[in-house]
Amino acid sequence: MCGIVGAVTHRNAAVILLEGLRRLEYRGYDSAGIAVLDDKDNIQRQRTEGKVKDLAEILAHSPMVGKIGIAHTRWATHGIPVEHNAHPHISNGQIVLVHNGIIENHEPLRQELIGLGYKFSSETDSETVAHLIHHQLKQESNLTKAVAEVAKRLEGAYALGVMDQSYPDRLVAVRQGCPLVVGLGKNENFFASDANALLHVVNHFMYLEEGDIAEVSREQVNVFDINHKPIKREIHVSDLKQEQSEKGNYRHYMQKEIFEQPAMIEATLEGRLGKQKVLEPIFGEKSAKIFDKVQRVQIVACGTSYHAGMVARYWFEELAGIPCQVEVASEFRYRKMVVEPNTLFVCISQSGETLDTLAALRLAKTSHYLATLAICNVPQSTLVRESDLVFMTRAGIEIGVASTKAFTTQLTALLLLTITLGKRNHLSKELEDQLVQELKQLPAHMQQVLNLDGTIKKLAEFFADKSHALFLGRGSQYPVALEGALKLKEISYIHAEAYPAGELKHGPLALVDKDMPVVAIAPNDELLEKLKSNLQEVSARGGKLFVFADHSAQMKNGLDILITEMPTVNRIIAPIIYTVPLQLLAYHVAVLKGTDVDQPRNLAKSVTVE
Repeated sequence: MCGIVGAVTHRNAAVILLEGLRRLEYRGYDSAGIAVLDDKDNIQRQRTEGKVKDLAEILAHSPMVGKIGIAHTRWATHGIPVEHNAHPHISNGQIVLVHNGIIENHEPLRQELIGLGYKFSSETDSETVAHLIHHQLKQESNLTKAVAEVAKRLEGAYALGVMDQSYPDRLVAVRQGCPLVVGLGKNENFFASDANALLHVVNHFMYLEEGDIAEVSREQVNVFDINHKPIKREIHVSDLKQEQSEKGNYRHYMQKEIFEQPAMIEATLEGRLGKQKVLEPIFGEKSAKIFDKVQRVQIVACGTSYHAGMVARYWFEELAGIPCQVEVASEFRYRKMVVEPNTLFVCISQSGETLDTLAALRLAKTSHYLATLAICNVPQSTLVRESDLVFMTRAGIEIGVASTKAFTTQLTALLLLTITLGKRNHLSKELEDQLVQELKQLPAHMQQVLNLDGTIKKLAEFFADKSHALFLGRGSQYPVALEGALKLKEISYIHAEAYPAGELKHGPLALVDKDMPVVAIAPNDELLEKLKSNLQEVSARGGKLFVFADHSAQMKNGLDILITEMPTVNRIIAPIIYTVPLQLLAYHVAVLKGTDVDQPRNLAKSVTVE
């Protein structure tokens, strides 16, 4: 969630840095700060708890002027969100540092530095790195080499921006697990967490790769590996000029948001995965002690978020061995409940302002739950402020009323939570490693599905004149079927229902005829053969089947069945992947029917009334 901006320029860097921070606000944060070197190479710093606008007000009354500087927005992990924990951090009046991510081994490093006489003014893991660089410069006269040597000692995922009062002509940036991009200008250069932060000043970018260390001055940018060997990185010219809240070249916001999902999942995973494990502090500094006590999970949400919770129930019980209950918030808040000991209350909301979910959270805080955890996409929302622990999904601004990227990033967050709780029970290190690698491949798999857009657009033609549709799934794909039906009814106004495929004989089969298209989800898992039998029941009644199937499932097209082949993925992440074609199907059907895709009738993005 944290954001980094750095500038070495011929004009006032503070103005550029502040605008860069504004453009990174979507990432989520609770404090902000800027540091520059003035014309006498003195460090000038301003930090504040709160929003970038609060920092801007401070700078309006006490302007900062300097041609080199770094800035940061912080989401608290180590240390509460107060000014002394905000970035940039300073070591001994010389080294200035900003940091994204988590330093896993910060505690032993902190103790080592205390033994060397260093004084700490914050509770952050970040300040440890600033002191380490200062100490390393006692043995190494080159700033970039000193930073490289320190990077070798750091464990975790991080991006660093470093300024040294003794080197007023350059900045150093490091990437390991958290992205950094260098912006290239004329007699000025920059770096930031993503290109959006710099589009107001440059359109030429160099994307740093894992382990890269960039030395950034006004005249040039030099990139090195961890052993200080020079590296060449390709320069990209960006034509991106639209703000995140504009459609760009897409016809609708919903379409844009569907296609943003690989990037948003990558952002949600950024800095949260090590090489073989999930980095625990991502849920907050108190999470470890709380998670050690968790024996069961209660999930409460509404609409699409509720479906995400339903998928997660399968994960919690299979992978973590933890009992999990999932309830609709509007029902949960009005019934008498039994709260079992050591139950973690998890509330899920895109906006963080959903009235029923907020009411359920407030009820939970008086009902003897172990702790509350919010999974949310909007920083500083009420849900985020009132929960004990928080996980931000980093889906960016979602304008389309029918949620897409918020849903898939919620699923990603819930799988991270499952792994984190699971390794306290029977989830092995080997399985955690396997799941982490699958998560890292998730954006690429999702892009493969998005490449099926043309095929799915043709499928939509079969639905345009229909009034009803049936969605089927088994196991963890049943909630995905529910989500697919919800998307279709939300934006095309086609009446759509979803059922577990095994329930066909218990009622829904009576609805099946040639005018009732049936959509089925068929990953190659242990329930595939049973699903095939269920689909035969549909075919025998004259129903038309549209099946999204793993290409290894050996399902073939026929007169009454159309197969769309999906990439082979691990069955655990399959619910996230199989969501995407259902989003595309709903979108293209709605376009054909001429409905208002982004603002469907009677619906609002954030439900803040009962």
